[in-house]
Amino acid sequence: MQRRLHSAAVALLATVAAGAASRSALAHHSFAMYDGEKTYVLTGVVTRVSPDPSHLTIFFAPLNEARLAVVRDASGKPVIWSVELRSASQVALDGITAQSFPPGTIFSIGLHPLRSGLLGGGRGKSGLFKCPPKTPPDAGKHCDSVPGSTSHGESGALPKPTAEWSP
Repeated sequence: MQRRLHSAAVALLATVAAGAASRSALAHHSFAMYDGEKTYVLTGVVTRVSPDPSHLTIFFAPLNEARLAVVRDASGKPVIWSVELRSASQVALDGITAQSFPPGTIFSIGLHPLRSGLLGGGRGKSGLFKCPPKTPPDAGKHCDSVPGSTSHGESGALPKPTAEWSP
């Protein structure tokens, strides 16, 4: 009898510990830094990918509205944005890795911008589309409109923008 109680207590303790660990893993930080009321849809060129275990981040230079060149600042340097996705292992299941999105890759994504005004955002539930190599979309369009583009995870569609970013 005592052995059964001990086993039940150990099992209960293990279940509680596992639940607490999974909850803390899912809630490792808040997304309050992103403005969930605003959604931008941006098309750009990958400059680098940081496959950190907690979040894969894509750094990119947005393309201009004509989709002919990257947006540049007053000194002529490319403007660089970052977009935070889920963990590298999770987005790898969607085909998003540093190897599958090398520098020069053209892609489109919906993101919630940082509240601070810095050039970054979080993906949220947006789709992500990769254009075929060296094939930007037509002026004012995104990669989801390009024949041969690929969709990578989440909702499978780009969201409707609720705000526009302008350089």
